[in-house]
Amino acid sequence: MAPPPLLIDICICTFRRDVLADALASVAKLDVPHRARLRVIVADNDVKPSARARVHTMAESFPHELLYIHAPARNISIARNACLEAGRGDFLAFIDDDETVTRPWLRHLLDVALATGADAVLGPVRAVYGPDAPGWMRHADSHSTFPVWVKGEIRTGYTCNVLLKASSPLVEGRRFVLSFGRSGGEDTDFFMRLHEAGGKIAYAPKAWVEEVVPENRARFSWLAKRRFRTGQTHGRLLADRSAAGQRLAHVGLASLKAGYCFAVASALCPFPTLRNPSILRGTMHVGVTAGLLGLREIHQYGRVSPAAEHGNAA
Repeated sequence: MAPPPLLIDICICTFRRDVLADALASVAKLDVPHRARLRVIVADNDVKPSARARVHTMAESFPHELLYIHAPARNISIARNACLEAGRGDFLAFIDDDETVTRPWLRHLLDVALATGADAVLGPVRAVYGPDAPGWMRHADSHSTFPVWVKGEIRTGYTCNVLLKASSPLVEGRRFVLSFGRSGGEDTDFFMRLHEAGGKIAYAPKAWVEEVVPENRARFSWLAKRRFRTGQTHGRLLADRSAAGQRLAHVGLASLKAGYCFAVASALCPFPTLRNPSILRGTMHVGVTAGLLGLREIHQYGRVSPAAEHGNAA
């Protein structure tokens, strides 16, 4: 007898974004892996079920089962956990609501997962810039996302392009921490804890998803804020895993790294293509210092600008 098909749940958390329709449309066109069946879960993190009507309308002609979950409110960890709890597949994939997947995306993730037996497989995110994006930003590719290797292994990850092995005892029952759900970094923490527990994180370099960079994100100020927050998360996690003396040593090292980056940026002042990435890296190390010292974290999720009341979240 032929083995039963694999069930793969594709999870998308959303908060007041019209581009969710584009994400779902790209999933509808996916090349379905051999012997696989797909189910799509949309977790709406808004206080009101603002995405329900859109999802239900698309479900009428959607080629796969499409499940809507209302998972309030304004804390991304709540929505991510709702996806984990609703998932019943052999694998769970996560993408963001402002991304579109390439047709072979899921097939490449699954091939690596089956070949390696990894608990999680990450894929790359390609930033797509508009015509008004600064040249230095395009050259540095400042918004694309790739995994980071440390001594030949991936020690943490992200949820903007990942496939989880649901049957893994290191994945089953694991949840995103709610205290990171407003500041961001909940995925960094999730995958760091997975790795520390012995989980294997692999990489599928051909499993591309794409993210259009909106005008309000194609700015140095937005990138600086995001880099600072990323550093803060790393610093906070480092502080939780270090004794008092070690924390002071980490503060000193991060401060030295920040100073070096800013000094390099000063020397490269006439060349924005080289200067700005160095400033952003220094800003990240300043964030690490802030996280180690316990400074209050910036809230990235759940904020709504006046324009976003009828469109995108801030």
